[in-house]
Amino acid sequence: MNIALFFKGIAVGFLVSTPVGPIAVLCIQRTLNQGKIHGMVSGLGAATADVIYSLIAVFGLTFITNFLIKEQIWLRLGGGIFLCYMGLRVFRSKPVQQAVSGNNISYIGNYVSAFFLTLANPATFLAFAAIFAGLRLVSAVGHYVSAGLLITGVFIGSGLWWFTLSGVTGIFLEKLGYSKLASLNKISGIIIAGFGLFILLSLEIWKA
Repeated sequence: MNIALFFKGIAVGFLVSTPVGPIAVLCIQRTLNQGKIHGMVSGLGAATADVIYSLIAVFGLTFITNFLIKEQIWLRLGGGIFLCYMGLRVFRSKPVQQAVSGNNISYIGNYVSAFFLTLANPATFLAFAAIFAGLRLVSAVGHYVSAGLLITGVFIGSGLWWFTLSGVTGIFLEKLGYSKLASLNKISGIIIAGFGLFILLSLEIWKA
């Protein structure tokens, strides 16, 4: 049993999660409008998708890997459309109403949407595959226990980032007050939809 793999997994999970992208913006927006728990639950959805991609990278599931690479255009197309939809929803959302009725908002919905948005981005898998190969972590995994330590570390590292992001955002929530959240919603919605449009416009199908 190589306990070092556990700590390396934490570092990799944290590293892969830190780039600011649509999931980070969505997590921040949900924390501001719905509370820290909703932001953390969204982050756990993204962390779960990271676990799945790291599992594929570690065990070299050829069929799934080939599928992700071959069908990445359609995955990105679906992800881009969904991001545009989410951006529109965020843009039109009313933070004051959300804050009052926050308990009625589905934790499962927040978890699932963040999970599928992360899963719809094959670049996440490629990032794990590249880092695991560069650090020679795949060859260091000699049995299922070692693999379990590595994957568990990835989940904890990814979750640690999302919990930190939600916690820090929650501190700003107390200082901002809900009166300023409407404009932040519009900015967040534009950014999220902007990511979606960028993904859609970058697809190879438009160049054919």
